Amino acid sequence: MVAAKIFGIVNATSDSFSDGGTYLAPEAAIAHALKLTADGADVIDLGAAASNPDAEAVPPDVEIARLVPIVAALKGRVALSIDTFAPETQLWALNQNLPWLNDILGFPDVSIYPALARSNARLVIMHNVAPRGRAERIATDPATILERLFAFFDTRIAALTGAGIARQRLVLDPGMGFFLGTDPEVSLTVLRRLPELKARYRLPILISLSRKSFVRRLAGVEVAASGPATLAAELFAARQGADFLRTHDTAALKHALCVWAALEDRQKP
Repeated sequence: MVAAKIFGIVNATSDSFSDGGTYLAPEAAIAHALKLTADGADVIDLGAAASNPDAEAVPPDVEIARLVPIVAALKGRVALSIDTFAPETQLWALNQNLPWLNDILGFPDVSIYPALARSNARLVIMHNVAPRGRAERIATDPATILERLFAFFDTRIAALTGAGIARQRLVLDPGMGFFLGTDPEVSLTVLRRLPELKARYRLPILISLSRKSFVRRLAGVEVAASGPATLAAELFAARQGADFLRTHDTAALKHALCVWAALEDRQKP
């Protein structure tokens, strides 16, 4: 668990479910990214188009325009990941030679595979029950969700590696909350069975639980009060073998992981 790395979330958007438009202004996003890094983030995951079910669509040119000044200010100062499902924005990000690219649709557009293969960026391949674009409210079955994940990752890994993208550049994200389904039990099932996903693919796993609706629903809290519930879920994911945890509160997670590491170390013979 102690080896888990932290992705700090920066939403340069107007309608994020978690922080609204707090970091839409470039200066605010830059300052927040630097704070998250100082608080313990290993990577900053920067998004300029919200992906929650109620978010408005953002054209790629607007998304890129939001990203340009932030990336210019942070590049070389922090490890940056661009969180986008738009192929145009992905190509722009690849041209910036950034170390990470994160796609909530798992890179379905084969037209950009040659550019992906030419780059050195690590790729976060996320499973999403929605076929295109933002998250949707879709009912799924906890009893079959692992088979669904296996089918998705089998297909996507084969396609990407078949296009010349090195397998060691891939990181898998099973999705959480609405990306898996409307029933909280679906997300809980995936978290409980995370070791099966790791054993099958032998690839790093990224888990994003921060302030998710199913976590808030289980705890009976709103977004502003969801920190303790988020942290409990994140620590469980780390215990189950998550290699990367994507979070809004990097300080809380970093501190908790450090304390847990010390406690486990004392238990060793």
